[in-house]
Amino acid sequence: MTIQLELPTERFRAYGPRQIDSIASRFGLSDEMRETIRRISLVLPFRVNEYVLTDLIDWDRIPDDPIFQLTFPQHGMLTAADDRELAELAADPANALRLKAAVRDIRGRLNPHPSGQMDLNVPSRGGRPMPGIQHKYRETVLYFPGQGQTCHAYCTYCFRWAQFVGDPELRFAAADSAQLVDYLGEHPEVSDVLVTGGDPMIMSTARLRAHLEPLLRVPTVRTIRIGTKSPAYWPQRFVTDPDADDVLRLFEQVVDGGRQLAVMAHFSHPRELDSDRTRTALRRIRGTGAVIYCQAPLIAHVNDDAATWAQLWRAELAQGAVPYYLFVERDTGPHNYFKVPLARAVAIFAEAYRSLPGLARTVRGPVMSATPGKVVVDGVETTADGRHFRLRMLQARSPALVGRPFRARFSDDAGWLDELELAADTPRDLAEAIRGE
Repeated sequence: MTIQLELPTERFRAYGPRQIDSIASRFGLSDEMRETIRRISLVLPFRVNEYVLTDLIDWDRIPDDPIFQLTFPQHGMLTAADDRELAELAADPANALRLKAAVRDIRGRLNPHPSGQMDLNVPSRGGRPMPGIQHKYRETVLYFPGQGQTCHAYCTYCFRWAQFVGDPELRFAAADSAQLVDYLGEHPEVSDVLVTGGDPMIMSTARLRAHLEPLLRVPTVRTIRIGTKSPAYWPQRFVTDPDADDVLRLFEQVVDGGRQLAVMAHFSHPRELDSDRTRTALRRIRGTGAVIYCQAPLIAHVNDDAATWAQLWRAELAQGAVPYYLFVERDTGPHNYFKVPLARAVAIFAEAYRSLPGLARTVRGPVMSATPGKVVVDGVETTADGRHFRLRMLQARSPALVGRPFRARFSDDAGWLDELELAADTPRDLAEAIRGE
């Protein structure tokens, strides 16, 4: 049952590159830091809001504060050569066209659509690609409603950063759900629809309803997932926004319609849960019958230590949410800045996992959401033929590969699947899928 509250409404307002000077003045950013943010945001998207600025960031700890690292572009996110070129071109307005070309070139080299998102995941109907839809795994379709392709604030590590830079060639977006519903009717094997972005919760309830209600008329769809960072970056969406109660009633409608509603909440640091508004938002969401699952990547400068993850998972469990995935940061955008080698990721996960109570051991990781599927690193083993990573396909494009174990040579530095050398005993079908053959 929805918990009714009467609290003052807080107006949402986003701040982007045009507000960098005012943010710098309010919070005492140095001139060098301000110019770095301005320069890097020419390439990578930047957006925050008042809640992030005043409730989440510890301004006494910048630039090392994890939430500041999480939301503000930083020195080192681009190569030194690219950073230098941007600085030189941006210094003279006469270079506007050259600057635009340089930005486009840099973005193209940052692998804007990793893991075959554009080439392998987009289905076709009648010989034409379907905008705003991805179908990678047999039972799950991803849906990108056009009005939901922004967020309350942007994460600097976001693997979907290309959605937010204003280039239509890089953007996934569907005008409405009509094509999706038709596609689902032709693919009864699909039981789950993940509504994602961006962030669907940036939409008004009326718009969100227009995208969700048609799914309730598809009998083969049993689970609707909503991928969102809003409980962390704007919990007011479920508490004090003008249509907060309406969105909770919509969640109840989905559940009452016999579907499971899964809110896939992105919490990257325990501070995001250390808020009365966030705790209230999660309690209200759970009151609708929805289940909250929590996931985030392991990222340098933000959460790359075991104590942080143990604290995060315990905080999620305390709020009735399910710790679900610890991801490996994808090979896109400022990957080298955030990269944590797999060997270290395994050690961090294992140390944090051992400290958890049983109910929090639902979490899986470290997981690479790679081209052939989701690959979990189960640990490191030493045998007569050397040290190896133990790996397993949690999910796969080919259902026949799901759950299958394999090994790869241990590496201190490798941070992604394609940097690993598969063991000689890897089954042929697994090896071909991993190598893209």
